[in-house]
Order: sequence, then C-alpha cells, then structure tokens
Amino acid sequence: MYQKSFKFELFKTYKLALPIIISQLGVILMATSDNVIVGRLLGPLSLGAAGIANSIAFLISSIAVGGMAVIAPMVSKLIAEQKQGELARLYFNSLIVALIFSGLLTAIGIVVYYNFSILGQTADIERLGAPFFFFIILSNVPMIFFLAVKQFTDGFSKPSIVMYITLLGLVFDILGNMILITGWWIFPELGLNGAAIGTIFSRILMFSILLYYTKSKEIFATLFDKTHWKWDTKLIKVILERSVPAGFQSFFEIAAFSFAVIMMGWLSETDLAAHQIAINVASTTYMMATGFAHAGSIRIGEAWGNKDRHGIQLAGKAAYTWVLAFMGTCAIIIILFGNNIIHLYIEDVEVLKAALPLLTIAAFFQLSDGAQAVGLGVLRGLADIKIPTYITFVAYWLIALPAGYIFGFPLNRGAQGIWYGLLLGLTFSALFLYARFRNVSKRSVL
Repeated sequence: MYQKSFKFELFKTYKLALPIIISQLGVILMATSDNVIVGRLLGPLSLGAAGIANSIAFLISSIAVGGMAVIAPMVSKLIAEQKQGELARLYFNSLIVALIFSGLLTAIGIVVYYNFSILGQTADIERLGAPFFFFIILSNVPMIFFLAVKQFTDGFSKPSIVMYITLLGLVFDILGNMILITGWWIFPELGLNGAAIGTIFSRILMFSILLYYTKSKEIFATLFDKTHWKWDTKLIKVILERSVPAGFQSFFEIAAFSFAVIMMGWLSETDLAAHQIAINVASTTYMMATGFAHAGSIRIGEAWGNKDRHGIQLAGKAAYTWVLAFMGTCAIIIILFGNNIIHLYIEDVEVLKAALPLLTIAAFFQLSDGAQAVGLGVLRGLADIKIPTYITFVAYWLIALPAGYIFGFPLNRGAQGIWYGLLLGLTFSALFLYARFRNVSKRSVL
C-alpha cells in the first residue's frame, strides 16, 4: 500500500513539476541567451559587465522571487479546505505585497546604480555595467507582478499556461536582444543596453498575457470576485511574515554567488567572464531543480489542507527523489560535455581555459544544490520559514563566502578556491534542511 501511494505521489509530483521546470528553464534561458548573444556579438568585456550587473540585479530581486513562492502552497491549502472567498482575498492582497516589493526593491536598485563604483570593478566594467544594471532593475517590476499571478495558477495545479507564456517570452527576448544590440530597420544599435531593454519588453508581455488569461478562464473566476477585494492588513502581515524570511533564504544564497562575482572581478576580467559562464550553467540546472521544490511545496500545502500527515511525508520524499535523480543526471552531463557547453558561449581561449575547472566543480555540487532547493520548498509548504532562513544564512555567509575567500586569496587557489567555498556552503545547507524537514514533518502540523 505504501509503495503504491509513493508511486502515485511520484507521478503527481512529476506531472505538476514538469511544466514548472520548463517555465523555470525558460526564465533562466533568458539570462543564458543574453549572455550567449552578448558574448558572441560584443565579446568578453561586455559579457563580464552584463554578468555582474545581472548578478546584482537578481540579488536585489531575489527577496521578491523567493518571497512570492510562499503563496502557491497557501493557495493549494485553501483549495483543499474549499475556502473560495479567502482565495480572492489572498489574490488581491498578494498583488499589494507585489507592489510593496516592487517599490522597495526598485528604490534599492536605484541607490546601487548611483553608487555602482562601490563594487570595485574596473573602469570599463563599470562604464558598461551601470546603465545595463539600471534597465534590468526596471524590468524586475513586471517580473514581480508576473510571479504574483503565477503563484495562483501554480497553486491551482495549472502551471502549463505559465510554461507556454514563458517560452513565448523567451523567443521574444532573444529576437529583441539581437535586434536591439546590433540595430535593424527602424531600431537603433544600442549595444549592451539593448539586451536589457529587450528584457523589459519581454517581461511586460509575459505579465500582460498571464493576467489576461486568468481573467478569461472560469477556473480562476473566484480570484476576481471583487466583493472580496479588500485591503486586509492582517492578511498582508501574514504574507509578509512568510515571504520576507523566504525571500531572504533566496537572498543569502544568491548573495553568496553574487559576491563571488565581485571577488572574481578582483582577480581578472578573464576569471569574471569564466565565472559567468559556469554560473549560468549551474543556475540553469538549479532553476530546473526549483521546479521540483515548487511542486513539492504545493503538494505538501494540499496535504496539509487535507490534514494528511502521511501525504506530507510522501510529497517530501517524492520531491527529494526526483531532484536527486535529475541533478545526478545533470552532473554526469556537465562532466562529459563541459568543454562543448563552454564553446556555446565564447571562443576566447583564455576564458575557455579558466571556465572548465569551474564547471567541473559545479558538476560536483549539483546534488547538494538540488537537495537544498527542495529542502526550502518542502519546508515552505509547511509554512516553516524562520529556521530554514537561519540555516541558509549560516551556510552561505558564515561558511561559503569566508571559505571561498580563504581558498581563493590567502591560499592562492584563485577562482577555483572561491567555488570550493560555494560547494561547502551548499552541502551544509542541503544536509541541515533535510534534517529539518524530517523533524517538522513528524510533528503535529494538522
């Protein structure tokens, strides 16, 4: 009976995760395609500038990206409890939270833009990276609202529409980047900034299509019941109490990788470009792994709403099983085809030579990266946010960054040393989050 139930849960998790994974892949491929196009058309200097600008912009937005993810399990729990009116209230107040995040994070981004020199990069990187960064910060606003609405389609176990919209956005982003970077017809040649401006338009398009879709489909009709559209300070507080710590979980991890970008800039422009290639590959597999994490959180939210403790444990086990199998496969692919992957980005011999060992290290932390992503997801489904936040802080700020700095500079291991530190932090996070889930899932959460 247990085996049959687990097989059923594996199937349900896979069915829910697959379109989410494809959507996540589409999101990361926007950044990847930007880097491939920039590297091919503009060279390693622009690639490095785009890399550091994207890293800092994504770091700032990570609080909202991670934070909004708490909404989907809240939605699936309310659906299981058949509380339709509360769904509409949650929808309206989630948009208010998205507005709060957008305003605060854009303000932070503008402050960073006017103080871009504090990142300690070369004059050429700063000259190219600062304006690119400004446009990416602006593009984060429609992205945050897109994520807010996306949480409801995911919570209803209808993630396919987001998959199609994201893939459409990817195509639009690639075409827009190529046209705006080099210029074509009535469009001027904007160089590196063209890639960022293309991202703005693609994200506006994605949000507009998703909003139109949800308003036109009967299954989401309860969300637009305006009798429940009321400013609810208590509900906003609940969302923020969950989303802010969840956002900092993402922030602590992404901050570690973003600060690693800055440390790479202290080494050389070649190491910076090599790091950007390797981190793009690792980010691609990571974002796909978060599809299993997101699916696990939704399945656990539903089991919680149904007061099914055994279902909670099965959902967690299924999410871990899928992500370990997937990331193990990714590790093998990276080891076997790492050199071919790097050639997709750039032909610069020095960058190629520097990137390959970093990609090898990335292969080794695939399992840890996937496991810690799922750990955060399944705990998010149980509204267990604070302790995992402390775990991520210790993992990345007290282990990964200090170890990376020591390996990279005092021990003279350079770029590889910085990545060894990241490997240690990811492994610590994976182990302790798994232990936390085993502990919490056994408690009385019903």
